[in-house]
Amino acid sequence: MAEKATAPQKSKGLWESPFTSSLAKRDRVTPPEVIFGYFLGPFGGLLASGIFTSQLQNYFTDVLRLDLSFLTALQLVSTVLIVIANLMVGQLIERTHCLAGKARPWILLSALTLAVSTVLMFFVPFEGMARMVWIAIAFNLYYSVAYPIYNTANSTLVAVSTRDTEKRGTMASFTNIAGFGVMGAGTMVFPILVSFFLKEDQNLWLLAMSAIALFTLITVYLQFRFTRERITEEVSASQTEGEQKEAPSLARQLSSVTHEPMWWVIIVAYLLYQFSGAFKNGSMVYFCKWVLDNSYFGTAEAWGASQSLLSIMGALPMAAAILFVIPLCNKFGKQRVCIVGMIVGVIGGIIAGLGGSIVPVAAGVAIKCLGSAPLGYMILAMLADVIDHIEYKNHIRTDGLTMSIYSCIAVAATPICNAVFSGILAGVGYDQAANVALGVAAQTAAAQTAIASCYIWVETVAFAICGVLLLFFTVEKNLPAEQAALKERNEGAAPEAERA
Repeated sequence: MAEKATAPQKSKGLWESPFTSSLAKRDRVTPPEVIFGYFLGPFGGLLASGIFTSQLQNYFTDVLRLDLSFLTALQLVSTVLIVIANLMVGQLIERTHCLAGKARPWILLSALTLAVSTVLMFFVPFEGMARMVWIAIAFNLYYSVAYPIYNTANSTLVAVSTRDTEKRGTMASFTNIAGFGVMGAGTMVFPILVSFFLKEDQNLWLLAMSAIALFTLITVYLQFRFTRERITEEVSASQTEGEQKEAPSLARQLSSVTHEPMWWVIIVAYLLYQFSGAFKNGSMVYFCKWVLDNSYFGTAEAWGASQSLLSIMGALPMAAAILFVIPLCNKFGKQRVCIVGMIVGVIGGIIAGLGGSIVPVAAGVAIKCLGSAPLGYMILAMLADVIDHIEYKNHIRTDGLTMSIYSCIAVAATPICNAVFSGILAGVGYDQAANVALGVAAQTAAAQTAIASCYIWVETVAFAICGVLLLFFTVEKNLPAEQAALKERNEGAAPEAERA
């Protein structure tokens, strides 16, 4: 009797293997997905960036002793590459069609690129001109390659994970908590490590950053495993195979976003928020070294303790804010809560600017950071809402373009502001070889005034402008009806075979 033929088993694809398949199996967002995909993963992915925002300029000027003119030119020229890279990554994401989604494959790639480029920034085996060339290459490997890949894909995940606005707000909040957490690590923990242990020892800097690179590799991989793109799946199910291969043209995407007033409101508000924050973070170490009187901690060399205190005073209100920001936004709307937050932030900035000593400055910083929390936590959710609004009006998703521009702003803020700050330092006679033991007496009054302005007043003014801008952000009013229509539209467009 002939043996019955059996159908050959279909081999599993790349995205179905035990190492690459998604662990987010449910149609609704679950706590493990939020924790690993939107908090721990982003925390690890952004940790090096948080440290760079606070300490990279200090590492370049006071450890490697790089020329200030070189740093200004490097960071300004690199910004062009950064913008181009972010726009390219956004379009690559928009044109990625696979079982893992369109953003998650790039998350997986960035686990490796972030780790490698972080190490190369601190592995500097050369001197003189060769050192500057090495730094220029390593700087751009991180900021023009690794970071755009990760940040654009990471930002896109919130918009494509779910249409549930409350869950979206939660995920955006946790993602931004991670972002603020790495800024806290960069401004609270790392300064103490630098001032008491790493100091100017380049080998110790390399060891510390290598450990951070390993942490990044592990956590970003976990983020990839614990996320899922439900909206990407929904849109893919409504398209034919031929349609899935062709994304909307860049011209059509640009037309859709640039003709939408709500898109401009939130993008400009985020630009002001991010750039002013970069000025604050980049000048913070200098403010603590040369403007504050660190004798409060017993010695002028304890600037790391002053920076940690200011960071703690900023971080605690931000951490506490998560308890009420999401409930308040769900009840009163993101727009209203964020406007009130900006008003509170301006009040805190005025207190810090007029304080004159560590105690009122710390109190003002705490109030200012409390006020910044709503917009900081909700910015991704607000962008995701705008993307849905644009999809409703124009029948296309603009996740890739919008989030690449969002990522451009995020990643370009630090080098641009550090370049401008380097130019300011050079213009006011900043002494790179000043003895920190002399404290405030080591720098000129002009340098101290410029540093204090960058640390306090730039952000305070930006918050006031953001508050006015947000008065025009009204996308939430009709969003529930628009999202219901989108779901009905996609279900109605699904092929018969899919709906059967």
